[in-house]
Amino acid sequence: MLKKRKWPLKGWHKRFFVLDNGILKYSKTPIDIQKGKLHGSIDVGLSVMSIKKRARRIDLDTEEHIYHLKVKSQDIFDAWVSKLRHHRLYRQNEIVRSPREATMRTFPPPPAAMESPQPASSVVSEAKQAKPSSLPWQPVAPSSNSSLPASYSNGQSKVVAWLQESEEMYKCSEELSRCQSNLTELSRLLQSLEILQRTQSAPNFTEMQVPLSASMSPVRLHSSNPNLCAELVDFQAPASRLTDSVESASDYIKLQEEFCTIAQKVHSLLKSAFNTVAIEKEKIKQILSDQEQTDQSAQINSLRKSLSQALSQNAELRTRLNRIHSESVLTEQVVSVNIVSTPDEAGEQIGIPLTQQASNESRLSMSESVSEFFDAQEVLLSASSSENEGSDDESYVSDVSDNISEDNASVTDNVSRQMANGDFAGSAFRNGRRSCLPSPCPDTSNINLWNILRNNIGKDLSKVSMPVELNEPLNTLQRMCEELEYSELLDKAAETEDPFERMVLVAAFAVSGYSSTYYRAGSKPFNPLLGESYECIREDKGFCFFSEQVSHHPPISACHCESKNFTFWQDVRWKNKFWGKSMEVLPIGTVNLMIPRFGDQYEWNKVTTCVHNILSGRRWIEHYGEITIRNTKSSACLCKLTFVKGNYWSSNVNEVQGFVMDQEGKVIHRLFGKWHEGIYCGVPPSAKCVWRPGSMPTDYELYYGFTRFAIELNELCPELKDALPRTDARFRPDQRHLEEGNLEMASSDKQRIEDLQRVRRKWNEENNIKMEPRFFKKVVDSNHRERWVSNNTYWELRKNPGFINMESTVNLW
Repeated sequence: MLKKRKWPLKGWHKRFFVLDNGILKYSKTPIDIQKGKLHGSIDVGLSVMSIKKRARRIDLDTEEHIYHLKVKSQDIFDAWVSKLRHHRLYRQNEIVRSPREATMRTFPPPPAAMESPQPASSVVSEAKQAKPSSLPWQPVAPSSNSSLPASYSNGQSKVVAWLQESEEMYKCSEELSRCQSNLTELSRLLQSLEILQRTQSAPNFTEMQVPLSASMSPVRLHSSNPNLCAELVDFQAPASRLTDSVESASDYIKLQEEFCTIAQKVHSLLKSAFNTVAIEKEKIKQILSDQEQTDQSAQINSLRKSLSQALSQNAELRTRLNRIHSESVLTEQVVSVNIVSTPDEAGEQIGIPLTQQASNESRLSMSESVSEFFDAQEVLLSASSSENEGSDDESYVSDVSDNISEDNASVTDNVSRQMANGDFAGSAFRNGRRSCLPSPCPDTSNINLWNILRNNIGKDLSKVSMPVELNEPLNTLQRMCEELEYSELLDKAAETEDPFERMVLVAAFAVSGYSSTYYRAGSKPFNPLLGESYECIREDKGFCFFSEQVSHHPPISACHCESKNFTFWQDVRWKNKFWGKSMEVLPIGTVNLMIPRFGDQYEWNKVTTCVHNILSGRRWIEHYGEITIRNTKSSACLCKLTFVKGNYWSSNVNEVQGFVMDQEGKVIHRLFGKWHEGIYCGVPPSAKCVWRPGSMPTDYELYYGFTRFAIELNELCPELKDALPRTDARFRPDQRHLEEGNLEMASSDKQRIEDLQRVRRKWNEENNIKMEPRFFKKVVDSNHRERWVSNNTYWELRKNPGFINMESTVNLW
């Protein structure tokens, strides 16, 4: 068959496949299969399989990977589909009947274990006779001759001595070892009960498999794999023997009584072990408490001594400064910097003209470590003296690291910015924005997603209506604005002379747009209605943003953002594909950025997003693909970023790698990091932090995983109600009800709004009416690609005559 090449490779290549007992193995040639040189294996029983007859394609979703297979011949395709279905059913029944053997077949033991197998009975007997010292919780046996290392502290030595001299812990470990043996026996009895119950309810194993007609035999069903029929016979034999040995209900009752007896033993042993651990816990707690009190008293004495010394030095310094001031004959005013002292300095303030020195020391500490976090005091101090720095060649990265700190302290630098056209905004500056949503997210554990999605495997989910509980109280238009959370990077780029350093900052901004998705795998944004819009004016960040849904089928969202330092716009078409266990979001379109000061115009693409474990388990999200950032006005530099595809348990999960190179292909800067943690420039350990995401708000898990910026996006203030168009997403009732926790109203409004949109679309089609976007227009670029750009009417209409004075052409909700 043809197999789609794994990311990042593209295209299809031939592979030789073998279907063996429900495991699909593949390699380059049949000889490699015989030699055991496998390229991979797929457990068909644990995969979700979707078939596309017209394209002769088979898709297998295994949670970790999505495999796409294609067959050229229709006959061979039909044969593969038939065999895969039979083997999948066999494999699922095998897992149900014997989970342990099924797991061993999928993950075989190492060769050493395979060469010397042991029967199950010998393993159980060894477990019963195992010494307590072989168990992980077994402490060292009591011994009076044991010595302790000299490096142990007083508290550590007491704890170790307690462990060595405690008889109770030794008894506890013996009880746990006996408990382990009883649990092994319980497992054996439970397996016997399950087999007995299955054989009584389904005496013939082959009837549990695919129904066979009289003319079709099991051998014919599995003719491609003779071993499969042998497996069926092997499974029938023990089942028939067990049925012969247990002929009446009394045997079943006897097994139940034996199970209950051993379970009571386990309960009593665990109860005794728990009591022992509780008693010993109190002992060690008392030991540590005594040690802690001793250490604290020593620390308090040391702090008192240091504080008294600091106070005496401060008093001496103040006396000297007063004497200098009184004796000074200068008439000019002396400017000093009031540095707020820490609580250790008794709350006093000292005026010292050492701004430059403090700033240099702060910068040195910032460049020493790649992963160090800085508090607001350091950031403000550094920002106040950045203009006096003599060297600019190494300061741009650390400046960005300071400005985009964990507490988003860079907002103080943006308060003084002038809006690009301040008179069109027409809204007062608001110092305070909300810091929490009105209601936490609802419980979605009772929603059966499989009933909703099972008929849509391999299809685009944008046309599928989902329960409102699966949404978050934001829509895609607001998500586009969320990409501008770290617009300070673009402001810094507009102040950077070096084109390669500007490219580094633009690359960090491109990565930063994905950081807010890390905690958002559990919900999806609302799909915007055709003609729906959104506006966001951020005086603190110095930009004005608006967006609109310009197409419904296919769904296309467009946005435009203006600032005194940059102009940002994009149009993206979203394709959602559900593969059975995972959902891929494929964005089609480009992101554009213009920095007028240097005449730069950058453009880049977006990467693929995949949400794993849609139906069960903990959902997690990953982004993979390659971003290429080009300056269309200059070929001086190019940036390539690779979002590495990994899995939930790998060490390179969420990893980003990239480089900035000149037009000759020489690498100027190297970039690395993780899209949810930060981006660094250079080579470890001397690399500098370019960007780091802000800290998450309190209890963010309860509020859809929103960042502080996301919490503010759907806030509707009184002064905005008369300024916004009626199509703004803030007025959408189902989204507002979900934010307020009113699920019943949110669900009914969502259904009503979707029905209204269907009626509008049908009426427009019947009357040959095409809805045109209000604030965007379609253009064709130099590469003959269709783009949606602003028609430059939004802010003019907002100012005069004002949206409240305009009649709404369409009532969306």
